[in-house]
Amino acid sequence: MPAVLTAPVELPALGPTGEFRTRNQQVITEVNGDQAARLSLVPPLFVHRTIARMRAAASPPADARMAMLTEAARLFATATLGDLSVEEYQRMVSRVGGLPISTVRAATDVIAEWLTRVCDSVERACPLGTVGDWRDPSTRSGRAVWARRGEVFAVHAAGNHPGTHALWPEALALGYRVAIRPSRRDPFTPYRLITALRLAGAAHEQAVLLPTDHSGAEAVLRAADLGLVYGGDDVVSRFGADPTILTQGPGRSKILVTADTDWRDHLDVIVDSVARGGGTGCVNATAVFVEGDPAPLAEVLADRLSRLPSLPPEDDAAALPVQPLGSARAVEAYLGRKAAGTRAWLGGDGIVDDLGDGSAVLRPAVHELDAPTAPQAGIELPFPCVWVAPWTRAAGAAPLRESLVLTVMTRDARIVDHLLNEPTIRNLYLGDHPTVWMAAGVPHDGYLADFLMENKALIRD
Repeated sequence: MPAVLTAPVELPALGPTGEFRTRNQQVITEVNGDQAARLSLVPPLFVHRTIARMRAAASPPADARMAMLTEAARLFATATLGDLSVEEYQRMVSRVGGLPISTVRAATDVIAEWLTRVCDSVERACPLGTVGDWRDPSTRSGRAVWARRGEVFAVHAAGNHPGTHALWPEALALGYRVAIRPSRRDPFTPYRLITALRLAGAAHEQAVLLPTDHSGAEAVLRAADLGLVYGGDDVVSRFGADPTILTQGPGRSKILVTADTDWRDHLDVIVDSVARGGGTGCVNATAVFVEGDPAPLAEVLADRLSRLPSLPPEDDAAALPVQPLGSARAVEAYLGRKAAGTRAWLGGDGIVDDLGDGSAVLRPAVHELDAPTAPQAGIELPFPCVWVAPWTRAAGAAPLRESLVLTVMTRDARIVDHLLNEPTIRNLYLGDHPTVWMAAGVPHDGYLADFLMENKALIRD
């Protein structure tokens, strides 16, 4: 058990000249309200000047970038950075974000692994027949060259899970300079990662941390050439039409079990899909569709989820998310309104388990819907909340659309063919593969490089 820090951690901005501390600071609190950190907030003028310097900076050669990312992975996973050991960092993320500490530990390993394998990920994304350097001899007879769409990539980071920070280092591997605007729910992970990158040899202009208030948030995106934004439907609606901004919205991941498959053989996968990591991720299943009567599955699923313990997030056995008590009550009230008229197998009498210190566990909820088209099937909440609904072949793909991941348990190849060609289903997993499965080199919501890079024809003497 790491020592509990008694003084708030100071988190400066990480600018092009090093650490930058400001008088305008945001207090970061733990789930019980205790102060955990003070985060320096930079003004829009600082943002614009920083990104101008980043755009003017040269990107190091590809082999130097890969070596830097590999060393940063080692430092991120093992070193004391910013006065926090890896154990202290993990406890801080857990206590502030409310994630089970086992989830934070796993995410630490995932980020390190993806950094060491970033070269493979980028190579897999490169189109066949395309070269990465115009100096390649094949360009003398004409060839497609993979080229950046810009120089500076901005990220409005997510705070629901530290694992999201495994993705944007791919932009560094491609030669971009990256500006991160951290979430107040987890400023620690990007601060730690950028510090590791700098100790591994990255110039300060290669990666910066730009904490801002709301007035500065827009400046980070608009000053960069391209941007990535995480958020809900409001974020998708606001930025979705902008070709320079990639939106990562709700996952609404789902499971389909057809009548030719016995769901009992896949129960562990279904439970894992709903509850792994505390059920907070965009890849956690929020709806399960069953061809036939959904009640037996809903009943057994509720029983399995009801056994998860209510514990503080830093407890080694914690499996459920924790929020400040007021926020947890608000989630509970929202669920109560949306679930009206459905059959509650679990959570119908409330989902808040007060820990007595100002924080509360969000306990699982399982509701049965009476139709595959019920609107509740599209509701995604930050804990293990799942809607179990009947599905018919007449309903088809319609209720399964808008899924980041769809796990399908079926023997019918025609269903698989149909769902694979549904453009709003981003990832399709068949059989005993939970919706939460991810791997380095396999696209998450397409390859990030699909957005960052483009093919250009080049012929030379």
